[in-house]
Amino acid sequence: MEQKKSKDNVLYVKMFGSFSMIYAGESVLGNKVSETQFTYMMQILLHNRKNGVSRESLEEMLFGDRDIKNVHHTMQSVIYNAKNKLRKAGLPTANYIRMEKGVFYWTDNILVVEDAAEFDRLYKEAQQEKDINAKLQILLEACHCYTGEFLSMYAGVMWAAAEARRYRKQFCQCVEEAAEILRNRQDYLQLEQLGTYASGIAPFSDWESLTMEALIGMGRYEEAGSLYAETVDCYFKERGIRPSQKLMDSLDQLGEQMLHPYGMLDKIQTELAESRADIYGGYLCSYPIFQGIYRMVTRMMDRGGQSIYLMLCTIIDSKGNPMKDGEQLEELSRRLGDAICTSIRHGDAVNRYGKGQYLVLLVNTTLENCAVVQKRINNNFLIGRQRTGVQYYVSSVTCEIE
Repeated sequence: MEQKKSKDNVLYVKMFGSFSMIYAGESVLGNKVSETQFTYMMQILLHNRKNGVSRESLEEMLFGDRDIKNVHHTMQSVIYNAKNKLRKAGLPTANYIRMEKGVFYWTDNILVVEDAAEFDRLYKEAQQEKDINAKLQILLEACHCYTGEFLSMYAGVMWAAAEARRYRKQFCQCVEEAAEILRNRQDYLQLEQLGTYASGIAPFSDWESLTMEALIGMGRYEEAGSLYAETVDCYFKERGIRPSQKLMDSLDQLGEQMLHPYGMLDKIQTELAESRADIYGGYLCSYPIFQGIYRMVTRMMDRGGQSIYLMLCTIIDSKGNPMKDGEQLEELSRRLGDAICTSIRHGDAVNRYGKGQYLVLLVNTTLENCAVVQKRINNNFLIGRQRTGVQYYVSSVTCEIE
């Protein structure tokens, strides 16, 4: 006979980020969580404990296309072993997994506190709340309840991936709604905290723009500028992607809102000037700066008659294909950047466009000289019997301003 449910009999289940089951302060899964049938079944049953899981669905999720002669018998064996494991882990005696009318349920006699279920509750409560103060508190609580991707280790499993997408979308909605309330209140300190948290939980989702917005609102312009530069650099190094329009807009906002006292031209020039020690070779800059330089020189072409070329340099393997991501590509990218900067003039601009790629803006040159530059880069980049190389694409820059 099952014992009655007690508040002391609480099984804490974590679905966001890494999976865990904690009872009486001890892990039910042991010190190391492995992708076993027991672990997988617990995730399915605990997350779906309200409505249960049909026998056919559970068998399909656990065994898939495996050639098993008697699936029902195998299912019963897995459940029997799971019950023994739960009992040995210290859970109170109960019929942990029961079946009613072809549907498996987790027992009602052991209380389960699941972070994903708590997030669901808070999300629904926030959507129904009319009082703006209460709504904000619920939204912030929901945001902090979401501590990572739903079952991140099971991104390739269909049901887990679908739930992960749903929770990610709802988390983003909570962040955006909370940010809007804080923005209207001009509560920039809490907006900064929200942006910092969201950026850490969901990297590469542009939440840094919230933090930048908050820093700008508090007049902390240098910190906002540094954050932008760090974010752009991180996006390139980790993902090989350019900053989004949202981040670009934040940079524009930064420039528009910075206030400087009058009569500070000398100080401004000092801040703008480049150290003489740094004026060597090409000018390596971030994509937004490179984009600004490109637009500026195209405007100057209309009056100066300069010949300008844009060159894309891509690291390729021995078969002529773009290099695959990895430590070797990162090292080769660094070397290629150094080779490019030392091979061009200090009036030319360079940008790390992506993983294993650079953009080069060659000012006041010819197509023949572009070939000379390529040879210089190869000489500085290629070492010994190095099997990797560089593929070049060159395009003439034309002025499109009427």
